[in-house]
Amino acid sequence: MTRSRRLLVLAVAVLLLGGLGTALVLRAAARAEQTQEGDPTVAAGRVTLGRQDRLAFLNGAQGPHRGALVSVPGQEPQAERTASGLTCQRFHAAAGTGVCLNSSPGALAQDNRALIVDSDLRTLHAFPLAGTPSRARVSPSGHFAAWTVFVSGESYGAAFFSTRTTIVDTRTWAVEPDLEKFSIVLDGRPYTSGDVNFWGVTFSKDDDTFYATLGTAGQTYLVKGSLARRSVTALAQNVECPSLSPDETRVAYKKRVMRGASLWREHVLDLRTLREQPLAEKRSVDDQALWLDDRTLAYALPAEGAPDTTDLWTVPADGSGTPRILTPAASSPTRLG
Repeated sequence: MTRSRRLLVLAVAVLLLGGLGTALVLRAAARAEQTQEGDPTVAAGRVTLGRQDRLAFLNGAQGPHRGALVSVPGQEPQAERTASGLTCQRFHAAAGTGVCLNSSPGALAQDNRALIVDSDLRTLHAFPLAGTPSRARVSPSGHFAAWTVFVSGESYGAAFFSTRTTIVDTRTWAVEPDLEKFSIVLDGRPYTSGDVNFWGVTFSKDDDTFYATLGTAGQTYLVKGSLARRSVTALAQNVECPSLSPDETRVAYKKRVMRGASLWREHVLDLRTLREQPLAEKRSVDDQALWLDDRTLAYALPAEGAPDTTDLWTVPADGSGTPRILTPAASSPTRLG
């Protein structure tokens, strides 16, 4: 075969492979746009964070609104979903302020940003993220927002990982870029270590107190922090992703039940006595739970037969009852109003 013929064959092969790749991408995109029988009904409409007694979450159902922030009546979580144009990996809102951790394709890598939005979902401020979105929370007043990312795409399911947790004042846009700069008290003494990580902030109503996870030396701790003093104090061990109850007397969290394994069970800790209560949910929960009210928690679990989707479940916060599904194909719940 002459050199010119070999080049011709190579060119034809490249064109054929390129065409095949394009066809596969278009086919996958078309499938993603198709709804599936039995999935929740979703329709485009106006979503506002100021509407009372509504439940908002990210829609995980296949179709054109997958990933969009949607809302439903609070008492009818499986009703038709109203879809906004805002898409997020994580979302939370309070008092008309929302934080959306958004991830979109970039020129060389994913473009990850934290969007602070108002009650009409208009972006007030955008912050670049140093890694993959993980957790998001807004304080009850709406004056502070926090988010956690995995740095360099690492995962805390692995033996070694790195996170970065940021808090922003939504009134002044003053930023605490990394909670690792806060002073730490552990076992009653000042603590410093190069392996410190924080994740999963939850705020009190006083616009100063917060709780979070501290990871160091292979252990995790529940810490209570002060924004004004830029300090945290460890309260209890083996606590991750805390969520403060509306009456601020308890913290729901996930507890690792097998050292070194990604297996957690949901518990509630009484902050007055530091006594913990395991909940009726026996499956592994890898989520920062949400208090729907002072008695009920909501959290995401992988959907059966759909590893890239989660369903939302609820369970009583006192250890009684049994888990029940809140709504399928959903994540990042937040109670509005």
